[in-house]
Amino acid sequence: MKAEAVVEGIVRKLGASQRLAVLSTENLGQPYSSLIAFALGEDLKSLVFTTPRLTRKFSNLTANPHVSLLIDDRSNRREDFHEARAATILGRAREVAGEERESCLELFLGKHPYLSDFARSPETTIFRVEIETYYVVDCFQAVSELHIRR
Repeated sequence: MKAEAVVEGIVRKLGASQRLAVLSTENLGQPYSSLIAFALGEDLKSLVFTTPRLTRKFSNLTANPHVSLLIDDRSNRREDFHEARAATILGRAREVAGEERESCLELFLGKHPYLSDFARSPETTIFRVEIETYYVVDCFQAVSELHIRR
């Protein structure tokens, strides 16, 4: 199997099996990380998440759309040093509206139906991250890259 296919397989497995990711934003030189619920697009080109407008992550994303996300499968066991996998995702986030908002909401709620009230709240918005690169760590050491072609 080609290396790119292996990396893509790891990304797909992490995207399907994990419900939470760490989102890192930045504003005025200050980094900020948040735990978010997410859904990864089938084509691996985008990821969606929700957030209330009155949050630091929202204001940071409004000031600077560049983001980094971390999705991993660690379980806080000693075996993680040999078995854990993680994907760092780099991309640009933008708030979505109209029909695009509805399709992103459908993707998000397909994975997180229990967050329907939160996601549909007028105070909550949806962001789509246009993914540029995945950096995948397999077994705590080997790092591989997957660049998204548009």
